[in-house]
Amino acid sequence: MSEAKPEFPSLSQPKVARPRSAPEARFGLLAWCCFPLVLGVGFGLAGPSAPALLIAAGGYGVGVWLATLLLRRGFDHPTLGACNAVTLVRLALTSALLAAVVTPVASGWVVCAVAAISLMLDGVDGWLARREGRCSDFGARFDMEVDAAFGLILAAYLWAAGAAGPLVLLLGLPRYVFAAAGQIWPWLLADLPPRFGRKVVCVIQIGSLIALIPQVLPPVLAQTLVAGAALALVWSFGRDVIWLWRNRA
Repeated sequence: MSEAKPEFPSLSQPKVARPRSAPEARFGLLAWCCFPLVLGVGFGLAGPSAPALLIAAGGYGVGVWLATLLLRRGFDHPTLGACNAVTLVRLALTSALLAAVVTPVASGWVVCAVAAISLMLDGVDGWLARREGRCSDFGARFDMEVDAAFGLILAAYLWAAGAAGPLVLLLGLPRYVFAAAGQIWPWLLADLPPRFGRKVVCVIQIGSLIALIPQVLPPVLAQTLVAGAALALVWSFGRDVIWLWRNRA
């Protein structure tokens, strides 16, 4: 009897693509459905500015790509859920705000309205996750990264529109400074326990930035608002750093 030889795929044969999971496929479909929202809101904020719309679309594409990578790491539920769909809408609105950063021609009140809607939806996605029983590591991380990008883009808009000096950018950078520091000290990348105070500080940060957009606050009040938000961020991140240091491996 002749010995059976193992079969190897021919180089000429097409590779078999890894089948996408149901949540991943749904996420990709919803991402395409939200794309017109990016362009429509971006157009309303920056007008027919091709560079502004391209940057908004590019930012959205990068965000969707990174979220898809997170989703592929694992998802605890058979379907995506409305909560993550709402977070995807928030990503679309956040990306559209990039158009206003590049071409800040829209009224501050219009930008403020878009940002306020995104902030309100931040509460909706968490409520839906708890109501549907779809809390997951992916959903929490996706929500956190959209919040971080939202804060940085709002800070960049305030600087680009002349509503605040360059120091306002510090209000949008803590998450990224924290992540960069984690590349030097890996113990900073360990999982943190959930804390309600972290979410409260995020709302204070975003709410303060939104309040500055219409440029109607007296200078003293505006500076006090920025200082208060900065102190809240220092307290929140400082508390997390201390916890991670004490519990490092």
